[in-house]
Amino acid sequence: MGIGAVPTHIAVIMDGNGRWAKKRGLPRSAGHAVGAETFRTVATYCKDIGVRYFTVYAFSTENWKRPQEEVDALMDLFRKYLREAADTMAERGVAVRVIGDLSVLPDDIMSLIHETGQIADGLGPDAATATLCINYGGRDEIKNAVRALAREVQAGTLRPEDITEAHIGGHLYTAHMPDPDLIIRPSGEIRVSNFLLWQSAYSEYYFTDTLWPDFKTSDMDAAIADYNRRQRRFGGV
Repeated sequence: MGIGAVPTHIAVIMDGNGRWAKKRGLPRSAGHAVGAETFRTVATYCKDIGVRYFTVYAFSTENWKRPQEEVDALMDLFRKYLREAADTMAERGVAVRVIGDLSVLPDDIMSLIHETGQIADGLGPDAATATLCINYGGRDEIKNAVRALAREVQAGTLRPEDITEAHIGGHLYTAHMPDPDLIIRPSGEIRVSNFLLWQSAYSEYYFTDTLWPDFKTSDMDAAIADYNRRQRRFGGV
């Protein structure tokens, strides 16, 4: 039996990398490395089955609180991944992009993100998009959007009474993509963890006990099949 209609936009909270490593007596960095490969595999699979946008929570604004050794390992992983993945995924027709508050990232990572964006731009508007959320937080994103709108009001280019949901959405990091249809959280945790708070107003959630490094294309098929068994009413009947 097929999986049914494919969502336009699927987002994933990549969770369980540390627990995957601990179960195997490995450092947490090993779990993150395998999780990065899982992202590449699942992202290209999503493109192959017709998903236009695939977005993952790679590093939150709260993750800076983790041990410095783990943070440093994640930054090194981003360096390695951005160098390799943009080219290899571009060959498969997948544009890799990065969103979040990138201003606090090391300069060399910022340069790699810029290069990755240029490669993505070269693929044209019809390419599937895989987005990494780095130093991302939903509340922080909304705060920044409100600040931008406040500056427009202060400058006299926008009246407060004219502000619409579209104005807010247009100032979010995700302004270039539709809201997610389906959000997947592996690892057995059942919470949203400050991810795409505005955008997920009518998203369907799918929770699974599978740790992210163990997440396979068959798990994606199961999530999509479950999504297709639901009725999306968007507040209507």
